[in-house]
Amino acid sequence: MDIIQIVTLGIIASILYIILKDMRGPFAFIIILITGIALFLAIINQIGAVIKLIESLGQKAAISGMYIETILKIIGIAYITELGASITKDAGLGAVASKIELAGKIFILLLAIPIISAVVEAILNFLPST
Repeated sequence: MDIIQIVTLGIIASILYIILKDMRGPFAFIIILITGIALFLAIINQIGAVIKLIESLGQKAAISGMYIETILKIIGIAYITELGASITKDAGLGAVASKIELAGKIFILLLAIPIISAVVEAILNFLPST
């Protein structure tokens, strides 16, 4: 699915949502939910290509697989968190959406700790010992 098809699907779903939200609210939300899932599934192949590219670059640069894997997990958490928060915002649950975003940020921070530690250790190794 190319970008024109994705945008067209999004516009059609938005128009249907606007038309149906007052007459059939739950049905309108289901349309948005299904559209979000369909769009996510449409881009999953491109995400796979990006992941393969990042892994390839990591191998060429001799970066530890642990760091590449952690970075990919962080990217995945960010996208999943954004998708979940957007869906809950569309449902009118802004408070729940903000908690999802907070949880995503905390998980990202927890995953980033080994990378942050490695960066700090590398900086300390460059500094002269006193």
